[in-house]
Amino acid sequence: MRKDFTPEQELLFLALGGSGEIGMNVNLYGSDGKWIMVDLGMTFSGEQYPGIDLVFADLEFIEDRAKDLLGIVLTHAHEDHIGAVPYFAEELGVPLYATPFTADLVGRKLEEAGLLDMIEVHVIEEDHGSFDLGPFNITYIPLAHSIAEGNALLIDTPYGRVFHTGDWKLDEDPIIGEPTTEEELRAIGDEGVLALVCDSTNVFNPQPSGSEGGVHQALMKEVAKHTGRRVLVTTFASNVARLQTLGEVARETGRQLCVAGRSLDRIIEVAQSNGYLQDFPNTIDFDTAMGLPRGEVMILATGGQGEPRAALARIAEQNHPLELVRGDVVLFSSRQIPGNELAIGRVMNQLADRGIVMVTDRQSDIHVSGHPGRPELEALYEWLKPEILVPVHGEIRHMAEQTRLGRLCGIPHQVFQKNGDVVRLAPGEPGKITEVRAGRLVLDGDIITPADGEGVTMRRRMAYEGFVVTIIDGRGVQAIEAVGLPLDEDLDSFYEEAVSDILQALQKLRGASAKDQAERSEAARIATRRAAQRWSGKRPQVRVINLADMN
Repeated sequence: MRKDFTPEQELLFLALGGSGEIGMNVNLYGSDGKWIMVDLGMTFSGEQYPGIDLVFADLEFIEDRAKDLLGIVLTHAHEDHIGAVPYFAEELGVPLYATPFTADLVGRKLEEAGLLDMIEVHVIEEDHGSFDLGPFNITYIPLAHSIAEGNALLIDTPYGRVFHTGDWKLDEDPIIGEPTTEEELRAIGDEGVLALVCDSTNVFNPQPSGSEGGVHQALMKEVAKHTGRRVLVTTFASNVARLQTLGEVARETGRQLCVAGRSLDRIIEVAQSNGYLQDFPNTIDFDTAMGLPRGEVMILATGGQGEPRAALARIAEQNHPLELVRGDVVLFSSRQIPGNELAIGRVMNQLADRGIVMVTDRQSDIHVSGHPGRPELEALYEWLKPEILVPVHGEIRHMAEQTRLGRLCGIPHQVFQKNGDVVRLAPGEPGKITEVRAGRLVLDGDIITPADGEGVTMRRRMAYEGFVVTIIDGRGVQAIEAVGLPLDEDLDSFYEEAVSDILQALQKLRGASAKDQAERSEAARIATRRAAQRWSGKRPQVRVINLADMN
């Protein structure tokens, strides 16, 4: 395995995030001693990180080589591609490159963080805009996705051209934007593509992803069915094409549109300032919406992923100025992101308990994915004719399956890799040459800290197993406090037995050990934990405060 990571006279690829999970995308390309970063995203926390909202890729590898990093190129504005920018861009100290819509959203994030004047943002205005960064020439290639200005990158290097897809799909009726055509993509393939670095999210889907134009028709039909009922639609706030569709549906069904959710307000504002949603209907406030006949209003709300503070969850809890009653309708024009099933289920159960009708994409074609199904992947392989396929943007199973698909489709080389694998694309046989650290960081309060650090690990253990504090001094046990153990009815008996066990453990110490405060504390810790496990079946974290050790 190589230990020298300076990419001299070769083309390297390294994912620090997004290859092994869906989200948190951070990709590096290295050539002739220099690096570029493609995307700098984050992901949302799950139950494995209690009390934490945001998770980032550990950038230690490139932070140690920041002097050789030329820039950060952003493919589009989804959080899993730009969400970490305000937290790391200043430290990395290089310019950002983005198309106008993405640059606007990133700029607002930087402004909120007080960093707007500290970070250089280059806006690539024109379609197929191109620029140079050291040995790399980079061209934006517009592709359809579930957000405005989704782009692939065509990265020209001294060793060949890389087509980095970003998030994409094929859509003949995308509503927003003009994706690169089949003819244009075939022309890129005819000129030669060394490597296709490709989104793996929907590789198991045997069908095409579907068209936004088809969603327009389905939503129109669905909303028109519910005359006399208040209709609420929840969707991904960033899906500008879907917002365009919903504005048209509201107008064509004779309903006033009410928007609930700050992220929706922000996306609508950014979209309109960049030339999108120009005929979006004027919206009404909450009080006006509640004063209209039920069949004359449509609510567009955040919260389709079950977020507890989002508008839909608060409406379901009857803790919001907007109200739904029995017979009203909620349309989920979105898919369930893996990991959010329980949160979404809680909201749905609250709505169902109140007699509110729900429609999802399982019942009606009111949502399509922004990622390619198998037929779309196969089409792109045929058009681009890459020499190498490098699957990214997926869990291990997704990337492994796309590796198999590429082999079946006759791509000469398929490179399966995951976060931390350094892959040489050229010259010579492509493949993994070494690996580097590719851990996770979390935003814990106001501090960015390792996800496997003591603080996060301890909190997780306490969440699952509980916590006990034992206070001792030179005379014995002064107090025991158990937190999070199922001992409500037996607490006094547990305390009594734990004290007895601790005293016996201390009395068994002999010689120098009997006076060594560290050994006394450890004996008390072990005795406390054994007593707690005996009484509760749990293995709690135990902290011993030794007053004798403080004198």
